Amino acid sequence: MINFIPIFPLGIVVFPDEVLNLHIFEPRYKQLVNDCYAEAKPFGIPTVLENGVNEMGTVVEIVEVVEVYHDGKMDIRTKGLQVFKMLELVKTIPDKLYSGAIVNYPANITRQNNSLMAVVLPLVKELHRLLNVQKDFKKPELELVSYDIAHHIGLPVKDEYELHGILYESQRLEYIRRHLQKIIPIISDTENLKERIQLNGHFRELKGFNFDL
Repeated sequence: MINFIPIFPLGIVVFPDEVLNLHIFEPRYKQLVNDCYAEAKPFGIPTVLENGVNEMGTVVEIVEVVEVYHDGKMDIRTKGLQVFKMLELVKTIPDKLYSGAIVNYPANITRQNNSLMAVVLPLVKELHRLLNVQKDFKKPELELVSYDIAHHIGLPVKDEYELHGILYESQRLEYIRRHLQKIIPIISDTENLKERIQLNGHFRELKGFNFDL
């Protein structure tokens, strides 16, 4: 399917099913949100990288307008629906401040892969243990898919965008697995280094070398 959607380019990656809270303050996007909310229509968030709007993004729906301020600024809650690919940017829309795009929706295989997730999830937990962070994924582990953990594994936005362009669940999980297996030893070494630095200056009980051996 090909259609036209209003767009709100941002320097982030939004994944399907992700809940995203936004503070809307620019006039063009206040207009966009008001239009979409009044008509119960979604809008697209393509990712901005290196000062350019990239072709991949996610369509989101406005779940709730949490608060509207006296100056028209607002806090909204959105939810990601599906991945889109931008075919044509429409910078100017008659009588509108915001831009739009002609997009299509590539097939995206999101079916769970429990065997691969069983490998990836312990790595995620190990990463969080090393970083001393707690994460609540807000769903049972058996229901988790790659999109649920993608923002919680330390990927730079550029790599999140690369992951976003992968349209098969097994390939996304494999991408995450490789990232975690690369970064966990680095973080572990850093933690060991911190421990050694912290020991410097402490009274330490060390056994001297025995020359008579």
